[in-house]
Amino acid sequence: MARVMSLNDEQIENELCSVMREFHGRHLNAHRYFLRRYSQVQEHFLTDAEPSESRRLLIGAYFTMEYSLESAALFNPSMVWHPVQKGLHPGERRFIMSMRATGEGHLSSITFRSGIIDQDVNISMDPVSQYVAAPELVPDAAYEVDLFRRKLCELGVRGDFVDSILSECPPKFTPVELEQVIEAHMDHFHYEKSDVEAHLRAMRMLMASNYSIQFDKDQKLSERVMMPHSPSERNGIEDARFVEFFDGNDSRFLATYSAYDGQIVLPQLIETKDFESFNVTTLNGGAVLNKGFALFPRQVNGQYAMLGRQDGENIYLMFSDSLHFWHEKTRILQPTFPWEFVQLGNCGSPIETPEGWLVLSHGVGPMRRYSLGAFLLDLDDPLKVIGRTREPILCPDHNEREGYVPNVVYSCGGLVHQDQLIIPYAMSDYASSFATIRLQELLDDLTG
Repeated sequence: MARVMSLNDEQIENELCSVMREFHGRHLNAHRYFLRRYSQVQEHFLTDAEPSESRRLLIGAYFTMEYSLESAALFNPSMVWHPVQKGLHPGERRFIMSMRATGEGHLSSITFRSGIIDQDVNISMDPVSQYVAAPELVPDAAYEVDLFRRKLCELGVRGDFVDSILSECPPKFTPVELEQVIEAHMDHFHYEKSDVEAHLRAMRMLMASNYSIQFDKDQKLSERVMMPHSPSERNGIEDARFVEFFDGNDSRFLATYSAYDGQIVLPQLIETKDFESFNVTTLNGGAVLNKGFALFPRQVNGQYAMLGRQDGENIYLMFSDSLHFWHEKTRILQPTFPWEFVQLGNCGSPIETPEGWLVLSHGVGPMRRYSLGAFLLDLDDPLKVIGRTREPILCPDHNEREGYVPNVVYSCGGLVHQDQLIIPYAMSDYASSFATIRLQELLDDLTG
């Protein structure tokens, strides 16, 4: 910043013109973004005198870098029906597909695509914009005291200091309100310094792991990218499994995903109504371990239900009265056939059919080859396995075996349209495609 300030006005204008000439066409609203970046570093100025707009823009440019979020891989797609189904021909439906994108440094984020499936199950993708933009972090996101307290207890953070802080917070509090309560208590109460520091660190980390983001309503869907925000996500956001969750006549979109900080995988939950604003919260409880969680699209017998792969090998089923807390699990499937001897897991949320809950699965066999299969659970008692495919329904062929991670086909959830099961799937992590199978044919195989 000091070096930029040392330039004279002519040098500033020349450098800024050069930057804008080269990068303005590569990004939406570069002018606005450079000013925003400047505002994030202006506190480091040693004076309150505000520089000219040109100097602010140039400083913002120096604190900005391009990142190619899909340069290494684009994979593990998940499909849901679009919340807006207007302007379509008879038999058509519009969908949204989320994908895991990996770029420089193996950093993963979530990107989106959209398209239409017609009455003959022809799939057409909407044009993809050349631009992308991260959302704004909502500064006044609120947190529920009870959920916050329960999660702190699971982390082993409890005691008089925590109780005194949370007792002064309103039932729903913002980060600013929490900091105000902390400041007030630090002036009036005395606690062991080491305990205070550890508890404050845990409280602030937990708050950072629960956040809200907002995209510009004018942004096209393919321009929206969910980049890591919290400390638990600093090495990436992995494998979002979106599902439209129905609660009576109301519905919202939920997604489980894996937050990775380089050492620990932390399962998280995304909630959205419109794919413009998103709430991100932690999943809690002793059963929330490892990867591969997938929510059922509605409650079962008055409880939330979710699949998981807590031991990295078998498939488990969980029930809970709370969407955010999961304490018990039951193993329902373990590797049985050669194509799944190494590992078995789900591939997205169960799909409700008259014959039962249809679940896509993946199996890992020799040479770490990933294949897709399926199994069927009882509608009223999903702990009962009605049937499973003895052979894979989809394996990587010779055109799909080479890529960022070879010999892999993988999906995070499909849809049913016109009696066809549509499976979006990744091909060795380098690209994504679609497969279709007649639903009744698959169900007959599972119930036969």
